[in-house]
Amino acid sequence: QVQPEESGGGLVQPGGSLRLSCVVPGSIFTSLRMYWYRQAPGKDRELITSISGAGDGNVYDPVRGRFSVSRDNAKNTVYLQMSSLKPEDTAVYYCNYDWRDKTYWGKGTLVNVSA
Repeated sequence: QVQPEESGGGLVQPGGSLRLSCVVPGSIFTSLRMYWYRQAPGKDRELITSISGAGDGNVYDPVRGRFSVSRDNAKNTVYLQMSSLKPEDTAVYYCNYDWRDKTYWGKGTLVNVSA
């Protein structure tokens, strides 16, 4: 299988919005449960969302109510919509999936929330 590829990160002001994308080429994409994680400087990586192949998503604390997850299976893409961003949301954001007892991580995309 292939490594996911994230994009869409950048510098955004507090209170702003940003949408990240994660692409996984291949026909198995529709069967994959996809995850978004993030890792802030000096902190452990944390799980923030998951979404089934059918599009049933879950959003976890501390981003619940501000972030949402969706997918477009026709484009092999998962999205992370981030709103009301705070400086503490500054992190590298990763997507991943599990396939046949192996976990595939992307290289991540940096989100910097700063005035």
